[in-house]
This record gives sequence, structure tokens and C-alpha cells, in this order.
Amino acid sequence: MCLILFAVNHHPSFPLILAANRDEFYQRPTRSAQFWPENPQLLAGYDYQAEGTWLGITRQGRLAAVTNIRDGIAEKRPGQRSRGLLTRDFLLSDVSAESYLQDLTQQPELYPGFNLLLVDSQGAYFLNNEENQVRQLKPGIHGLSNGTLDSPWPKLLRGKQALQSVIETQPHSEALLNLLSDRHQPLDSELPDTGVPMEWERLLASSFICSEDYGTRASSALLWRKDGEIEMVEQNYNSRGATERNSFKFQISS
Repeated sequence: MCLILFAVNHHPSFPLILAANRDEFYQRPTRSAQFWPENPQLLAGYDYQAEGTWLGITRQGRLAAVTNIRDGIAEKRPGQRSRGLLTRDFLLSDVSAESYLQDLTQQPELYPGFNLLLVDSQGAYFLNNEENQVRQLKPGIHGLSNGTLDSPWPKLLRGKQALQSVIETQPHSEALLNLLSDRHQPLDSELPDTGVPMEWERLLASSFICSEDYGTRASSALLWRKDGEIEMVEQNYNSRGATERNSFKFQISS
């Protein structure tokens, strides 16, 4: 993922509301969100190249989502694992979210820079492997892109305001997908300096990204109701625009 907007215990009927965009090269082979045939308790997309996922949730109520930390200067170290395995491995395990993240702090260099959001029955937890400190998230609206948690990047500030507006009305998946489609382009003076060329900073600055080779591949809306019902909708895109949409509803099992 390159944008995750989420509200933790901020609405009386929804312990978790999440809206997320996955940005990637269009040529990277991907399977859209579905319950995995090989692991039917897991609802997630699948990255054929690295065999991981960017966002997923299980029937037992375990959720994981990841973004990369954008650093145009840092080089990937030999032997580092794909960030998509962080989410996949948690979702297929029975380790608590907090313990899983604490284990990762012992060897943060195993993966390129990441922001990892995990949710289980104990709450919502976060780890950025550059800060390397596990946090349990307090109630409120949060945002992740390719910096740190709640970095004041323009698209995060706009996105969090838009999510607040959705929450103030009646949250629903269509409203969440609409806020993810924002193509507002900030001023150059508002952009972060992450070490990539300015043309890339501009391209990556909007919530929804579209170019010839790279862009938003999937927008996901997830509503976790107080009664344990999960609703997830994924809208997929290619370089020409919207393609398939997949919708799911299920009840968290005890």
C-alpha cells in the first residue's frame, strides 16, 4: 500500500474503518482480493512476484497492511525479504500482533523500510522499522503513506480530513472509495523531500496516482462493525481506468 487512512475506535458502531490505495507498476502480476484457495480463512490480494500481500484480513479478525518507506538514497541490502511477506506471515500465524511486531524489532534490517499496521483482538499496533518501536494505537484517525505514521504530507492531511467527514455522516464503502480517488496536486513547496526526483515527488503526491507505467492498482474500503461483521470492497484499476470490483461480507468467528 502507499496510502492507508484508518479510524481506530473513533465511531461508536465501527471499531475500525479503513481506506487504502495500493500503488504499483501496472506490469507487476497480481491476483485481486479473494479468499485464498490454499488458505480459505484469509481474504487478501496476492503478489505473484514476491508471494506476499499488501492488505488482508482473516475470518478470525486478524488484519495487516503495509507501506514502504520512500527513501531515494537508501539502497536495498542483499538478502532482504519482500515487505509483502510481513503481512502474509502475520495473517497466516496465530501470534499476537504485539508479539509479532516485537519479534521484528530484533532484526529490523531483514526488510527494506516499512510501516506495518496490525490488528487483532487486543487492539491496533504499528511498527516502523526505522524508528523500531512498537506502538499500540490510541483511538482516533490515523494515516500512513511512505513516511512515518501521521506525517504531515498533503495527501495524508487531506485524506484524514475526508475520512473525518465520512465518519461524521454514515460511513459506507462507496464514500471511502470516493475519498481514495482524490487527484489533488499539491504545490511543489508542500511536497516532502524523500530523495527521489521532483517529477516522482509530484506524481506520488496525490492520493490517487495515474501514469503510463505506474499508478493506483487497487482501492480498498473496509468497515469493521461492532457486532463483528466485516465489509470489504476492492476496486481495481489498470492504466486505462477502473476494472473489476470485488465485494465481501462475513462475520468474525470466535
